[in-house]
Amino acid sequence: MSANANTKRRPRVLLTNDDGPPDTKESPYIFGLYKHLTERLGWDVKVVVPSSQKSWIGKAYQIKEITKGSYFYPTNPDGEGEISPVSRPLKENEVAEWILLDATPATCANIGIHNIYPNEIDLVVSGPNLGRNSSSAFALSSGTVGAAMSSSLSKIRSIAISYGTVTHPTPTTYFEPAHILGANIIEHLWHTWGSDEFGLKNNEVDLYNVNIPLIEPILSNEGLKIYWTTMWRTSYGRLFKPISGDSPQSSKVNPAGPDTSTSPAEQIQSSTPTESLVFKWSPAMEGLIRPDHSSLVVGSDGWALHHGAVSVTPLRASFAEPVEGIHQYNGILITIAANAITASHLRFERTVTALPVI
Repeated sequence: MSANANTKRRPRVLLTNDDGPPDTKESPYIFGLYKHLTERLGWDVKVVVPSSQKSWIGKAYQIKEITKGSYFYPTNPDGEGEISPVSRPLKENEVAEWILLDATPATCANIGIHNIYPNEIDLVVSGPNLGRNSSSAFALSSGTVGAAMSSSLSKIRSIAISYGTVTHPTPTTYFEPAHILGANIIEHLWHTWGSDEFGLKNNEVDLYNVNIPLIEPILSNEGLKIYWTTMWRTSYGRLFKPISGDSPQSSKVNPAGPDTSTSPAEQIQSSTPTESLVFKWSPAMEGLIRPDHSSLVVGSDGWALHHGAVSVTPLRASFAEPVEGIHQYNGILITIAANAITASHLRFERTVTALPVI
């Protein structure tokens, strides 16, 4: 079957994430997107996710541990449900049977593709992540992007999608518009998958990284602008702080990562490095989360989010962007309608004509 013919049918999707099963604090988005993919788009979606929070673990695999799993049965309206050691029929109000693995996101994706649903998966969607995964500093560390990267190395079309946290706490009224927009973008990418002459499969783009900022304009009739972007190349310094060795429990960190941990509630009681070799996750990334406008590369994902827009970044499974094919779209604005996305030339402070390859 040709690539074009393949995209005309409804794909069978593997949905995974790095935030774990539905949870109002740590994993608030996966159930909502699942319902949009299955109920609104009518897609066949299988779910294999980590049994607990696995953010900032990148594309790591478990090679020494025995990976064990269980069955999870999410219910309306929030996705919370029962865990069972064996598969069983659905009970009243249960939506589906999901699989939880005591594993990393990349491990979940690989086992889902090759062991649980062999030769069945057309598209892997990883997310939606709680917090942005824009810029190389975030993306290279992200379990969400890592799972998509893992799947693309198995020559499966893959999309990582993240919801950027801007307001603390994020109003729940933003969730549904984000799911609608996210599902529309995923559907559009599936049907119009980009080309890359060096792609691993059929000269296609290996994977896409999508970032949707959860901001008030998402509620408007106009919605958010969507840009084809490159990845903003960034760096980071200290990620950990020393803490008192006799009271490590005194530290309080949001496990979802630095995008959500910038709320005023976070506090770290630190000690001098010479007191003990005990450290706690406490990344200093204010410059990445709230960057100076002058530091942003026009047309990059960080630039798009800074301007309250969605970024869609085509990537190779080598932490590089395509050289040919897809770069003709740099600086193109995507406008989303009810069931379609159309492109029009970027109209901003200046038109992007060429961007550096990462």
